[in-house]
Amino acid sequence: MKNQKDACVAWIRDWFEKNGPTCTAVLGMSGGKDSTIAAALCAEALGPERVVGIAMPADGQSLNEADEICKYLGIRYLCLPIGRIEAECDALGALMPGGEFSLQTVQNIPPRIRMTVLYAAAQSLNGMVANTCNLSEDYIGYATLYGDAAGSFSPLGGMVVREVLEVGRALGLPSKWVDKTPDDGLPGSCPDEAKFGFSYATLDRYIREGVCDDPEIKEKIDRMHRRNLFKTEILHIPTFIPSEI
Repeated sequence: MKNQKDACVAWIRDWFEKNGPTCTAVLGMSGGKDSTIAAALCAEALGPERVVGIAMPADGQSLNEADEICKYLGIRYLCLPIGRIEAECDALGALMPGGEFSLQTVQNIPPRIRMTVLYAAAQSLNGMVANTCNLSEDYIGYATLYGDAAGSFSPLGGMVVREVLEVGRALGLPSKWVDKTPDDGLPGSCPDEAKFGFSYATLDRYIREGVCDDPEIKEKIDRMHRRNLFKTEILHIPTFIPSEI
């Protein structure tokens, strides 16, 4: 997978040359494999001095080794906790009909806050925000619109999980970070695969080969994909010309 790693490094370098030759890459560092591998790719492409990793823990949330990962990569590390902002959003819920936000709304607030913080930091640091989602997650909509699904460039967006892991190994990253069990970090969370009801290996094979041995899982993947296409499509805009109406 060295060729894919080298191709991704070259792509990042070229993207910055065209879109921000003096800019830094700014990443939200969750401590998971995706942000770790994306940060490592940016550090190799731009030099670690042009990469900033930002941890944004909620109240009581662990850094999940984000600080150690940034130190290992030699990139700048910032910790910008979002607890106070979350508290203000919680207070807004009392103004809603029924006196509170829905559960799904509450779960989506932290990733949207984090993306707001990332863009605020990036603007102050002459930075470009990296989207660290991978193709497998994007395919089934496992990302929050205007939250972790946002970003100015997406180094892992064309790779399924299997390929992301291979790139991480080609980068020489420690296995404890590359092979860390993925989860969404929400309170009471469980590993991603338990939440999905199928494995990343099954999903990756279906995306790349169109093969899924279990018809029920195939239908579930198809359904998730259809329902979440709006998250990755370009904003829909009417094509009529107002002067012709």
